[in-house]
Formats: sequence, C-alpha cells, structure tokens
Amino acid sequence: MPRNANGRSSIYEDVDGTWHGWVTVGVKADGSPDRRHRQAKTKTAVTKKVKALEKQRDEGNVVQVGKKPTVAEYLRLWLDTIVPQTASESSIESTYRPRIENWVIPNIGGIRIDQLKVTDLDKLYAKVAVDGLADKSVNMAHQMIKRALKMALRRKLVSVNVADLLDAPSFDEVEVDALDLDEARLFLARAKKKRNGARWSVAFALGLRQAEALGMRWQYVDFKKARMRVWQIKRVRFKHGCGDVTVCTEGRHVARCRANCVAHARYCKARLGGGWEFRKPKGKKTRWVPIPEPLLKQLIRQKAKQDVERLAAGHLWNDLDLVFATPKGDPINPRADWAEWQEILVGTGIRESSPHDARHAAATLLLEQGVDIRVVQEILGHASLAVTKRYVHVRDKMTADAVKRAGEALWG
Repeated sequence: MPRNANGRSSIYEDVDGTWHGWVTVGVKADGSPDRRHRQAKTKTAVTKKVKALEKQRDEGNVVQVGKKPTVAEYLRLWLDTIVPQTASESSIESTYRPRIENWVIPNIGGIRIDQLKVTDLDKLYAKVAVDGLADKSVNMAHQMIKRALKMALRRKLVSVNVADLLDAPSFDEVEVDALDLDEARLFLARAKKKRNGARWSVAFALGLRQAEALGMRWQYVDFKKARMRVWQIKRVRFKHGCGDVTVCTEGRHVARCRANCVAHARYCKARLGGGWEFRKPKGKKTRWVPIPEPLLKQLIRQKAKQDVERLAAGHLWNDLDLVFATPKGDPINPRADWAEWQEILVGTGIRESSPHDARHAAATLLLEQGVDIRVVQEILGHASLAVTKRYVHVRDKMTADAVKRAGEALWG
C-alpha cells in the first residue's frame, strides 16, 4: 500500500513482509509534522495499532517526543515550579519535599516517568510501610504522586496517570480528643492575666490556626458588623545569597539531607529572606468569621491597651497593624506563642496539648451547641467536610442526647 499524503495515516508492507503504519499526531517545535511509526507482522495487527494511536491523538493523549525525565527529575521540577502555584513555601518544605525526597525518590526515582507502572507504586507503598512510614503518610505520598502525574499528563509527558488506576492506601483517621468546655474556661481564666490574653480567646472562640491568630490585623476587624476577615502571617524562609552553596553548607548536613542539599540557608552570611509576610489563609479562599459579643469587647480593650503601647514606643513602633504584637509592634514569634501556651497549661494543670488544640476545642464546642456541621466547616476554613467529620465523638454525644430526649418524651 502506498504512503498517504497530506498528513493522513498510511499503512504499507516492506520487501521483508513486515507491515508499517505512520500516523501524523501533531506538529513538532520546528514546525515539521510529528509522525509516529508502528509496525507488526500482519496488516490487521498494524491497522489496530494505527487506529489506537489515532484515537490517542484525537483525544489529546499522545505523549510528547523527546527524552522523558525520570521520576526523580520530574518530581523535583514539580516541587520547584508547579506546587508553589497552589501551596505555601512552608507546606512544601515541611510536608511535600520531605516525603518526596526521603520516601518516593529513593525507591522509584530512577524509573523514566513514562515507564512508571501501577506495580511500581504497589511495591513502593508496601516497602515504605514496612520501613516505618505511617499509614496516613503513605496515603499522603500517594496523593502527591497522583497530583504530580496529573500535571505530567497535562503536559503530555505520560499517556496515563497510573496513580489513578489503584486505590489510595487506607489509614485509620485519628479521632480528635479536644479540650473540653471546663478545660477551655480554666485556660482562658489564666490567659486573662497575659498581655495578649485575647489572643487565646480568639483561638477558642473562632478556631483560628496559629498563623491566622497571630496574623490578625485591625483593618480587617469590622467592629460594626462584628466580624473579621482571616489572614495569616508567615515568615519567609531564608535562601542562600552566597555564590557557592556547597562551601556554605559544608559541615552542616545531617542524615536526612538529600544529595546536593541547598538547605541551611539561615547560616548563610549573605542570606536572603527571613522577613514576615501576610498571606491568604490555608485554602486560598477569602474567609470572614463572625465575632461573638464577649470577644468583641475583649478586642476593643485590646485595641485601647495597644494604643497606649504605641505611644510609649514612639518611633520604635513597627506599625504592621497587628492585633497581637510585641511591645514594639513586631510580629509574635510562633515559638514564643507556643511557650506561652505551655506556661498556661502548667499553671492550670491542664493535660498536655498544643495551641492547635484550641482549634479542636472550638470545633467541638460549636458542634455541641447544635451548629450545622457545614457551618462549622465554613467557620474553621476546612477544605473538606471530611476533616470536620473527624469530631465523631461530638456526633455520638449529640446522638445519645437526642435519643435520651426521645425516650423522655415517650416514657417520661
């Protein structure tokens, strides 16, 4: 059969009896036609291959030509250029990169990305679980691989997202054991004596994350409508400003450092970054939360006390418009914030917990008051209702109370 012109597919037999098929799937970077070759021993077999390739072309699933990156090369590119478009730097460095570098790349990093198979992922998840990675972390690694391959599919680096072809590794969601109402009241009674005591009232009443509470600004507190817009404050990570990172980091690497590690920038004499910046809350959505009247009164008193401190500091005051700040207006360091929480715990005898547990307590309190779970999700800024549903013990308590009331109504 002669070759077809004008970009149409062609099938022909050579002198040795082998059948060949050519399919035009697009245009190369230099403007020339991108034609792909298939061959088989029979016309029927090669025709089947040609039609399959035409189907891939028509559906936009033809893999790009050129050398394909390994899984390691692509995942590092994904972490450096794609993930930052939707995730914060702190999340990348504390969550994404450690799992990718420490667990994924050492096991499947050498495989070419377009040759990655479902069985490779099966073996990966089984191995890291045996090596000690928690079930939830294995699931998170799977979700990261799945998102990375989704981007690779869009960029025509792979023809299929193999992570879509297997079930996500399962894990048991840990039930949240929040501080109860009595513990919250005891904590707040002690916190009232602190300079920024209202900061803890905000945590228990509104369920703000630490960075959100410390990032509160007066311009976003609407006293008339009794509500506030949520922001968060984050410290920009240090970056190397030196000319030779290898020399700069010599002697500072630890066991978890990967090859060609460029971390430890805080020790760099020419370091960049390290300042504070305001960002939208986790999830990137604009979020307004109502302020209960008792808390509103505390914030009014907080504003009055801070005005006095501002006058006392004079030109030394760093006017960042923060609701909770140091005596000179600077942001409160999260570690100092944590230390104050621990100090209050010791003073009250409340069981060991973290500032984030105030957020759990807020969710529990809202649910126990009968607030609809979707409203609670909105107030707390949970991306998924599944996160809010972790407070199963609250639902169980409410269910028991409801059944008790029904029994009393029936039998007195």
